[in-house]
Amino acid sequence: MKTGSETSRIGWLLKQMEGNRLLYVWGIFLTVVYNVMQLTVPYFSQLIVDDFLTGENAAHNLENNPTLLIVEVAAMVLLTFTRTIIVYCACMTYEKVSQNILYKVRNRLFDKLEHQDMSFYDRFRTGDLMTRLTGDLDAVRHMIAWVVRMLVECVVLFGSAAVYFLILDVQVAACLLITAPVIMILTGAFRNRVKPMHEALRERLSLMNTATQENISGNRVVRAFAREDYEIAKFKEANTEYSKANKKTVLTWLTFFPFIEMVANMLPVILLIVGGIAMIDGRLTSGQYVAFSTLTWALANPMRSLGNVLNEFQRFSAASAKIIELDMAEPVVVDKADAIDHPGRFEGDIVFDHVSFSYDKLPIIRDLNMHIKPGQTIAIMGETGSGKTSLIQLIPRFYDPSEGSVRIDGVDIRDLKQEQLRKNIGLATQDVLLYSDSIDGNIAYGDIDMPESRVRRYAKHAAAREFIEELPEGYGTIIGERGVGLSGGQKQRISLARALAIEPSILILDDTTSAVDMETEKNIQESLRNLSFPCTKIIIAQRISSTKDADQIFILRNGQITEQGTHDELVAKKGYYYELVKLQNGGVA
Repeated sequence: MKTGSETSRIGWLLKQMEGNRLLYVWGIFLTVVYNVMQLTVPYFSQLIVDDFLTGENAAHNLENNPTLLIVEVAAMVLLTFTRTIIVYCACMTYEKVSQNILYKVRNRLFDKLEHQDMSFYDRFRTGDLMTRLTGDLDAVRHMIAWVVRMLVECVVLFGSAAVYFLILDVQVAACLLITAPVIMILTGAFRNRVKPMHEALRERLSLMNTATQENISGNRVVRAFAREDYEIAKFKEANTEYSKANKKTVLTWLTFFPFIEMVANMLPVILLIVGGIAMIDGRLTSGQYVAFSTLTWALANPMRSLGNVLNEFQRFSAASAKIIELDMAEPVVVDKADAIDHPGRFEGDIVFDHVSFSYDKLPIIRDLNMHIKPGQTIAIMGETGSGKTSLIQLIPRFYDPSEGSVRIDGVDIRDLKQEQLRKNIGLATQDVLLYSDSIDGNIAYGDIDMPESRVRRYAKHAAAREFIEELPEGYGTIIGERGVGLSGGQKQRISLARALAIEPSILILDDTTSAVDMETEKNIQESLRNLSFPCTKIIIAQRISSTKDADQIFILRNGQITEQGTHDELVAKKGYYYELVKLQNGGVA
């Protein structure tokens, strides 16, 4: 479905109402009923005036048939009370449907986000996605709960009043209704002007939310560089742009509103002139004039409201386009229809066969070949930007190679189910993300039913057990957002324990021990050599101490392997690795 047309957006909205459509139709029916019932007060007012106040038989009726007066007044009060109840039921129906749809769509969109691949998050800003799940969805809910109801009210109220007026007197009704085309022209012009403004307004809000999200996430960096004033000024600029766009949108409506209000306010004047002449000519009774006068607002109010309705509809149109884009987004990396079912444990044999990978047309990996045997420990080293992290991201299939294939146990990973593949891979990176949960919960993230003994065992393997048990609440200690309260090394060790706790067939460590001291790193390396389960280990590191005991060391430069061998073999070659050893050992290789 294309998101460009308003028809497609309405079609999408109708599709979301599945399971709530009958209830929504019931709400629309109630709206029609209570707006038609607006005619009851003018109708009974007309009867009372003609029968008991100004009609030829008014005095006679008042003296001899007072019961009729009581009945007419009681009917008017009763119908007004009934209408109030119907209004309440209709509003509750709209609100229930809108909340049901909001709940359903928000859950589905979050599910969409969870199943997107890495390329999706490379394209979309976090603040923009948050805007789609909050403000944009609220605009959709508002469309269902208010905009549609008001549109039905405007149409039914205006239509029923127009029909009633035409029944009373065609000429007077025609003079009043002639103002409608003028209002339609004005609202049409307003709609064309305001549509692009709502789209721009929505983008300004997204940019402001992005700036807010980035500053909250990076508040420590801001403080470390004493850039509070700079960030405040930057946010103020984003807020100013949003405020300007908001004011421009509102002022556009205010530009048209006086003209619409002027036309609407002409109705009583028109009625006074035309209706007065009709009464003098004897075409209108006093009661009929009262009915006209009492119901004139039923023409004026829809005219006044229509601009607001269109304004809110344009807000929905801009917001729904963004939601539909997210709803229709499909990941590039997906399971094949005939994907191989491999529920068991992998052996951990990994082959890169003439693999090339480009990111946004920028070559990262170039015709790379590598074979990692089951149980081996291999290290990947190289300069920043050489493609190390991109290379390991191909193994859990965060991205697919542009050319060539990655095979595990002889099977192209594109033929495997992603969930089964990733459950066999433990990943710990330098940039650690810990959740606002207990330490136990973070380590057992891969298996929420993990026994505490296993959590403790892998905390020990990651050299984290000692500092965890020193905390006041031990493994039950709640970690702040993103690991607030822990040092960089402590966070890395908990991340490593989390990766080990699932007992993966393949363990990938991307500079995982960069923030720990040499003694702690030595203990971690010793634990990794003596794991209780078979595991192929891939280590990205810059420290020679982390890589020298690897079965194979690969040097990556410009996306290609330039050196390969054991520590001693690479030192003997006197290449990049040799120079790195000398640099880290004070000039001694």
